[in-house]
Amino acid sequence: MILIVEEIAKVSAAASLIVAAQELVGMMPILIGGSEEQKQKYLPGIADGDQIAAFALTEPNAGSDAGSMKTRAVREGDKYILSGQKCFITNGSIADVFTVFATTEPKAGLKGLSVFILEKNYPGITIGKKEHKMGIRGSETTEVILDNCPVPAENLMGKEGHGFKIAMMTLDCTRPVIGAQAVGIAQGALDYAVNYAKERVQFGKPIATFQGIQFMLADMCTKVEAARQLVYKAAHMIENAGRNNVSASEVSRFSSMCKLFASDVAMQVTVDAVQVLGGYGYMKEYPLERMMRDAKITQIYEGTNQIQRVVIAKNLLSD
Repeated sequence: MILIVEEIAKVSAAASLIVAAQELVGMMPILIGGSEEQKQKYLPGIADGDQIAAFALTEPNAGSDAGSMKTRAVREGDKYILSGQKCFITNGSIADVFTVFATTEPKAGLKGLSVFILEKNYPGITIGKKEHKMGIRGSETTEVILDNCPVPAENLMGKEGHGFKIAMMTLDCTRPVIGAQAVGIAQGALDYAVNYAKERVQFGKPIATFQGIQFMLADMCTKVEAARQLVYKAAHMIENAGRNNVSASEVSRFSSMCKLFASDVAMQVTVDAVQVLGGYGYMKEYPLERMMRDAKITQIYEGTNQIQRVVIAKNLLSD
């Protein structure tokens, strides 16, 4: 998965989200927390692309602080009634299946969160505004509004109160994919800058012959490779979780570390790549200004980099 996302992101971060959002934030919660019946019902359609999936966790007042979630799920007989507003939902306007987080016990905070599978034809689901974003503009991000939406009780994943655990286990698996997306963006920007530096002539020479440019490119290359190796390490640990002496806490720590480091590298490398091109890097006819705008989101979604530092520190200090 990370190899595929990295390769596509070298050219288009938005296109890499077609893969990342569908399989990971769309499919992963069901793989982790779904019953066998839920898996049989929903996973085949998501896997072959007949069903587009979306992950609805974030709310206007509940981003990093999931415990502030206001979306409510109330049990009524054989159904839950969901009401609330979700925002920044990738695939929101085109999704057939939604993984929606809601509180079933508001006073319990994070321990009161539960997660449900919703289908787009359920009454009470409305798609809100389409966000006008700085980057990844080829991927739609929308609001999803729930107004007394009835959801069959069998669409609850796990048990009531298991939502936060499922969300965190999902993010442990998805953060390295965002790291891979960041590596791909950075590698694409580096490749473009290197080729440009070889061709751009100033003072009678290609600018690649000047030490000032060479040192920039050398630093960029080193950071990209370091980020790549950390992302690959995290992916390896996920594949070996529970065996070969790889613990769940190590998976969580490396997942956050690789996303944190790779996204910071992507931002820095794309900024430097624009600098190598000078004025041309600032123009929309060249791809680097888009890569720089796209890189920024990797520091924000799947948990901001400030949250990653909190996760890493807590994990490290609790070992």
